[in-house]
Amino acid sequence: MLENLLTPETRTDPYPFYRQVFERGPVVKAADRFFVVSGFEEASALLRNPAFGHSEPEVLPDPHENEPVDDQGRVIRSFLALDPPDHTRLRRLVSKAFTPRMVEQLAPRVEELAKELVAKALEMGEFDLMAEIARPLPVVIVSEMLGVPLADRGRFESWSHAMGRALDPSFLIAKETAAAAVAARREFVAYFRELAKERRKRPTGDLFSDLVSVSDEGDRLSEGELVITAMLLLVAGHETTTNLIGNGMLALLNHPEQHRKLAEDRSKIPNAVEEMLRYDSPVQLTTRIALRDATVGGESVGEGDQTVVLLGAANRDPRAYETPGRFDVDRPSPRHLALGQGIHFCLGAPLARLEGRTLFETLLGSGHAFHLTADPVWVKQVTLRGLDGLRLEFA
Repeated sequence: MLENLLTPETRTDPYPFYRQVFERGPVVKAADRFFVVSGFEEASALLRNPAFGHSEPEVLPDPHENEPVDDQGRVIRSFLALDPPDHTRLRRLVSKAFTPRMVEQLAPRVEELAKELVAKALEMGEFDLMAEIARPLPVVIVSEMLGVPLADRGRFESWSHAMGRALDPSFLIAKETAAAAVAARREFVAYFRELAKERRKRPTGDLFSDLVSVSDEGDRLSEGELVITAMLLLVAGHETTTNLIGNGMLALLNHPEQHRKLAEDRSKIPNAVEEMLRYDSPVQLTTRIALRDATVGGESVGEGDQTVVLLGAANRDPRAYETPGRFDVDRPSPRHLALGQGIHFCLGAPLARLEGRTLFETLLGSGHAFHLTADPVWVKQVTLRGLDGLRLEFA
């Protein structure tokens, strides 16, 4: 079933395929021990159900020097891919450093950077939104949060791009994509191992320094956990916001009446950002394994069975939304699963929302109209939904 996600037509517009899947049922047994979940309530329930989680970390008998492993040779993973109690411990430690107050304090810098990037684009006249604004904004913010020197930020974006492209289920990833991701991961690990050593000697007040020193009743992040947490902040913090900006802008361009509403009343922007997340979600799917026998949407799922949760489909479930295929910036408090749910809800959600709101405030407050000058170019991926290119011109 999921091989249909790889066709050029579905990559450009997956929603007709999602409707076909949903018409077969909100929970479908697509193969032996393999289920696809496309209903909103069913997806929400599964993501909050402790009976579903992740597989055990891989054990590497002879790990590469830049592959973080624990004392048992298991690959160290981010808390996004862990279950309790490991997830609980890591998320608690990271949350002590990555706080709502810290995100609030970033607001002036996010606004300053958004204005700089939009002003530069205005000078260019015609520009690629993705290259000039949507990618640089979150990369610069995450880089500054982690204390990455300005000269290294190009490498930072390159690593994020390569690792983000390998987030699809393994059977959907091309060999060259996987190889590029492994190379990027190892370069990233080597870089941040050195940065961790520096921050232990000379803390600089950035988030990475805080992560190095954070403790909870004597518990601290290991070197490997530090590096993998930085990797999560980079990839998740970059890709989610970049795709929110690109997909949201395209939605506005394709719905000029909604665009006019926002331009005339920018107080609608926070609600519009939630609708952008629902309408064309930056993350389209996630996977879980049944840790024990369970039931989802009336279907019996056995221990060890695999599930794919189609977040993009769930966010357009006609049982959960009136006119789900309509982009409506006035949709009342649009709930969605774009940022996850349950214990794995996106820790960086406040930052992604801040960056999205600020960028659209800046663009729509520039006093300029803008329009497409070329067809959008979509990333060839199914887990993340985003644009490689979106060429615009200011009028």
